Amino acid sequence: MKSVWLAMLIGSVVLLLVVLLRQRLSWGWLKRFGLHLVTAALALYVLNYSGVLQGFEIPLTPATISTVVLLGIPGIGLILGLQYVVL
Repeated sequence: MKSVWLAMLIGSVVLLLVVLLRQRLSWGWLKRFGLHLVTAALALYVLNYSGVLQGFEIPLTPATISTVVLLGIPGIGLILGLQYVVL
């Protein structure tokens, strides 16, 4: 059963990539998304190792990077606020 699900996942990813790469508009979207992804990861890395955030460290995980990609600077504030409240 796992092989059936794996085959469906691989097939759907391949078909999604075919659809995205065939359209001209998708190239700009993919470039912007990649740029935002790299910028968010670099921003979190710089904040962690510059010493600006005393006592806080934001881990570089897909969840934190995607939060910063979607929300921008307020996403960093959201993560810091959650760390302050939870920890």
